[in-house]
Amino acid sequence: MSMTDPLADLLTRIRNAQAANKVEVKLPSSKLKKAVCEVLSQEGYIESFSVEEIQGKPELSIRLKYFHSRPVIEKIQRVSKPGRRVYKSSEDIPSIMGGLGIAIISTSRGVVSDKTARRQRQGGEILCTVS
Repeated sequence: MSMTDPLADLLTRIRNAQAANKVEVKLPSSKLKKAVCEVLSQEGYIESFSVEEIQGKPELSIRLKYFHSRPVIEKIQRVSKPGRRVYKSSEDIPSIMGGLGIAIISTSRGVVSDKTARRQRQGGEILCTVS
């Protein structure tokens, strides 16, 4: 059976691993998942990530970040879904928690945070929000 929304699977695995106080989570890799992890790492929501070949298939390994034994990511939520895509122009990109959180956006220049998209004056598909 094929997976209809791999990005939602990534977000759910991160959410579940943090609820269980896991240090690391592993899942099948893709270019989109790797790009989202790159943004999460740059913004300081995860410690690091790496892609490894296991039995000929790429596997994404994410090291989660905690502060005073609480997860850094309080809320991570999918916005644009396969059944209902959400696109915004650079002027209409929402501010998450008054700028304390981020929105991850897929633009024509790649997957970036909301701040970077506004700076580049690039709109696109709002993949998820993190706070």
